[in-house]
Amino acid sequence: MTDNWDEVSYVISSSYRVAVLQRLADSPATPSSIAADTGRPITHVSRALQGLRDHGLVDLLVSEERQKGRVYGITDSGTTVWETIEAQNLA
Repeated sequence: MTDNWDEVSYVISSSYRVAVLQRLADSPATPSSIAADTGRPITHVSRALQGLRDHGLVDLLVSEERQKGRVYGITDSGTTVWETIEAQNLA
């Protein structure tokens, strides 16, 4: 289980963050593919990614300078948080 209840609460307080983290739990992806896979607007996906990144739940897997094709992946902490959300039926 996790002691990251603050992060769990942060993620589940936004359906966009939940959708993005759920998608990245499957495999790394670009913001546009996350938007396409989740049916969410790209602007909301990008904002959710930035917030999740600030919380250490996702990482940018390409160089910071890259503007197109930015690939994001879930961190170990993000995986732990997602597993807690699923186990507790919070999503």
